[in-house]
Amino acid sequence: MAVSSGLATTLAAAKMEAFSLNSSLPQASSSGSMSLRAYLAPSQLLPFPNPARNNFRRRAMLKGGLRCEVAASSSSGDAVVETAESNIDLDRVSSLSALEQLKISASDRYTKERASIVAIGLSIHTAPVEMREKLAIPEAEWPRAIAELCNLNHIEEAAVLSTCNRMEIYVVALSQHRGVKEVTEWMSKTSGIPVAEICEHRFLLYNNDATRHLFEVSSGLDSLVLGEGQILAQVKQVVKVGQGVVGFGRNISGLFKHAISVGKRVRTETSIAAGAVSVSSAAVELALMKLPESAHATARMLVVGAGKMGKLVIKHLVAKGCTKMVVVNRSEERVAAIREEHKDDVEIIYRPLTDMLSCAAEADVIFTSTASDVPLFLKEDVKDLEGSRFFVDISVPRNVGSCVNDLENVRVFNVDDLKEVVAANKEDRLRKAMEAQEIITEETKQFEAWRDSLETVPTIKKLRAYAERIRLAELEKCLAKMGDDIPKKTRRAVDDLSRGILNKLLHGPMQHLRCDGSDSRTLSETLENMHALNRMFSLETEVAILEQKIRAKTSQK
Repeated sequence: MAVSSGLATTLAAAKMEAFSLNSSLPQASSSGSMSLRAYLAPSQLLPFPNPARNNFRRRAMLKGGLRCEVAASSSSGDAVVETAESNIDLDRVSSLSALEQLKISASDRYTKERASIVAIGLSIHTAPVEMREKLAIPEAEWPRAIAELCNLNHIEEAAVLSTCNRMEIYVVALSQHRGVKEVTEWMSKTSGIPVAEICEHRFLLYNNDATRHLFEVSSGLDSLVLGEGQILAQVKQVVKVGQGVVGFGRNISGLFKHAISVGKRVRTETSIAAGAVSVSSAAVELALMKLPESAHATARMLVVGAGKMGKLVIKHLVAKGCTKMVVVNRSEERVAAIREEHKDDVEIIYRPLTDMLSCAAEADVIFTSTASDVPLFLKEDVKDLEGSRFFVDISVPRNVGSCVNDLENVRVFNVDDLKEVVAANKEDRLRKAMEAQEIITEETKQFEAWRDSLETVPTIKKLRAYAERIRLAELEKCLAKMGDDIPKKTRRAVDDLSRGILNKLLHGPMQHLRCDGSDSRTLSETLENMHALNRMFSLETEVAILEQKIRAKTSQK
C-alpha cells in the first residue's frame, strides 16, 4: 500500500506504531537545547540537521505474526507497508473494528504531540548580511507572509520579525519536524536561497527555548549592541502590524505581548540600558574610528535617508560635534522636522534623491539608511568620483553594492562591520546580561504556565456545557410538574437554586483543571485530571484535533 501525500504518511506511521508491542524508538524532544546569546560566535550555533538525513524505518511485530515495515521519507513523503508472511488473513486485519482501533490510536498519538512554538531564523550571529538581505521582508509584507505561512499544512499561527540584524519567523507548528521543513522551504522559495544553504546558517529553537530567545531579543541581550532600544520598538511593531491578521493567533500574539513586557521590565530593573548604543550610534563611532582624528571637525558628512535610522545617525553626529551635514531624502518634510529639532546645533542642508551622486562626490563620509530593496550606489556610479571616501551602510538590504569595495579610493562598511565597535565591551556586556537573565527566567516560566493553562480550556468549556444541558433539562421537568401558574419569583428561585448547585459541584473539578502557576499543581497532574474527566463524562475533548486541522488545511488546496 503506497500513500503519496505527506498527511497520509503521517497517519500511516501513527497507525502502524499503534500495533507495536514494544517500541524501541527514542522520543523526539519537544524542546531544543540551543539557547542563543548575543555573545555566542556563529560557530557555536549548531544548525538543525538536514531533513534529508532524518529518514527512519520503523518495524513492529504483531501478535498474530504479521510483520509491518514503514519507511517514512522526508523528501518523498511516501509510506510503504510490506507483509512478510503471506499466510496471514489480511481481511481479518482490515476489519471494521481494527480500522476503528487504528483511527483512535492515530488520533491519540497526534493529540499527545502538543502544538509547538518554533523559532526559525538567521541573525547577525549566524549568517552574513549577503544572506540576510535576501531573506528580509519589508514591514508592509508581514501580513502577506503570515497568511502564506499559515497556509502551510502544519503551521497554525505565525509572526515575522525582520530587521537589519535578524530575520526570524515564529510559528505554532502542529508537527515540529514537518513544520520546520515547510517553513524552511517557504524561506527558500521567497528568497531564492537553496534550502541546504539556509539550513547551514539558520537556528532552530522550540517551545521554552524559543520563548526565552524572543525575551532576550526584546531585552536587547541578543543585539549586536547590548541593550539597544530599537529592537523593542521593532517587537512592538510586530504586534501592531499583526493585529487583525488571520494567523497572528492567541499563542503567538501572547508571546510577543509578553516579550514587550519583559523588554520594558529588564530595562527598568537592570542597568543594561545604561550607556547602551544603537546601530546608528555604532555606525557613527565606526566612521570616527576610520577617520584621522584631525579630520573629525572638518570631514564632510552626507546622510542618505531621513527615516528612523537616518534621524538617529544625525542625532549622534551632532552629539560628536558635527556642525554641518547634507541630508538626501525623497521629500523635504522629514528633513525640515529634523532641522527644526537641531536648529541651534547643526546646519542641515536638504537635497533631493536626484542630487544624490553629486552630493556623494563632495562628501568624505556617506551614511546610507534607506528602505530601498535595490542598491543606490554601484561601482559604475562611484568609480568616476574624484577623491577618496568611505560608505557606512546600515541598511538591510544594503544600499551600497559590494562591488563598490573593489575601487581603490573607496571603502565600504556594513552592519556586520559594527562588531569592531562593540568588541571591546564584551566583559561589560556579559556582566549586564547576567543581571537580566534572572528576570527572563522568571518571565519565561510565567508565559509557559499561561500557555499550559490553555490546554484545559476545551475541557472546562465542554464540562460546563455538559452540566448546563443536564441542569436545563431537569429544570424544565421540575417546572412542568409544578404547573403553568407558578409565580415568576418562584421560577427564578428554582433557577437560581439549580445554578447554585451546579456551580458548587463544578468548583472542585474546575480547580483541579487549573495550571496557571498559582498553585503547586504540575502540568502532568492537571492533564491527568483532564483525561479522567474526559473519560468519566465522555467529553472526548480535542480527540484527533491535530488530524482534523491538517485535513482542513489540505482540503482547502
